[in-house]
Amino acid sequence: MTQKTGILYGIGVGPGDPDLITLKAVKILRQVDIVFAAASTKNDHSLAVNIAREHIPDRAPVVRLKFPMTRDKSETRKAWKAHSQTIIAELEKGRNVAFLTLGDSMTYSTFGYILKYVQTIAPHLEVRTVPGITSYQAAAARLNTPLVEGEESLMVVSGAQGGHRLRELHAKPENVVFLKAYRNVTDIKAAIDETGNYPCCVGVKSCGHPDEEIINDIEELGRRKPDYWTLILTKHANNNGTMKDASTTTRKEGGLDPRPEAGKT
Repeated sequence: MTQKTGILYGIGVGPGDPDLITLKAVKILRQVDIVFAAASTKNDHSLAVNIAREHIPDRAPVVRLKFPMTRDKSETRKAWKAHSQTIIAELEKGRNVAFLTLGDSMTYSTFGYILKYVQTIAPHLEVRTVPGITSYQAAAARLNTPLVEGEESLMVVSGAQGGHRLRELHAKPENVVFLKAYRNVTDIKAAIDETGNYPCCVGVKSCGHPDEEIINDIEELGRRKPDYWTLILTKHANNNGTMKDASTTTRKEGGLDPRPEAGKT
């Protein structure tokens, strides 16, 4: 008789506020046999685990999988494969497994890499993905500023390598989100200025966390010590009403400043 295999759940736990984890994620977490989450090789800290902690039953062990913080692709691939095999071993025993990830499980997520390896190595295993609220959705809500309206477009890019993706585009979208701005705030700001199309931009650090901070002056953000949990929201000059709505929120409250000189010294 063939042993029944477990199910892998890729769960996005949201950006930081424990209240933003979905009901579906909570229901699944209360039923799984083991919980995995990514952590740095330098420590055991996992924000995803902290967010979901109260929903993880005491009987379910939490395993932090160590990922090297390196740009060496061969090293990261080794880690993804090894950790995927660890997860597969639990699934083959018939255990239901959750892999936690910050924000959404399919948006710049470690789970995306784990998923590819699991599907390649053990395609017979069942995988179910649970979406989560992203940091930029939470940031827009915090700012009371719509991400897109009408026929506008939205571009979400990684800022891990700076602002080159915005420079490469000939037709600029009305709204741009830079995730993973981290050490590249200065170059991202330069790329925004070079286009001349985005007079309104705001930085958000640790959105949804207790130390959340909103910075309207992006140049000031660039002078600060880099913070890994930093994103930047920008809006086009021709925004047809959105900027008027946003300007009703004060800078102290974290609203986007619609003035052309906003964010410049």
